[in-house]
Amino acid sequence: MALVVVPVRYPLSKHSRRTLERAIQIARERDATLTILHVNLYQNGKKVTRIDLKNAVERSFGPLENVRYVVRTGFLVEESILDEVAAEDADAVVIGNKQASRLHRLFRRFTDNPDIDRYLRNHLECEVITVESARA
Repeated sequence: MALVVVPVRYPLSKHSRRTLERAIQIARERDATLTILHVNLYQNGKKVTRIDLKNAVERSFGPLENVRYVVRTGFLVEESILDEVAAEDADAVVIGNKQASRLHRLFRRFTDNPDIDRYLRNHLECEVITVESARA
């Protein structure tokens, strides 16, 4: 079964809900398992649990099928996302355009190639789907 990963903030922001909505749609269209990922940053000291994340998602979207809730802890959100995508051998990652911008900056620092989609396809064989922010 295919796997789609979607990183989100907690509590769910407007942008996270929009990105999550698109990820749910993609997972259903592809008959895929959906991994909803939140990263607890070491430096923030806040500890969001899987139950917190699940409850927040279900308040917004109701109960979902074929969904895993994952909470990782790390120093960089972007690195933790890449670790999860690689560890789970994800087929696609759905990210908001703000997260995409941060990933682009991270790649520019560490590689000569800021093209995240190409990098992930070449190194992780993963499709990157970027969701535009909602217009005010």
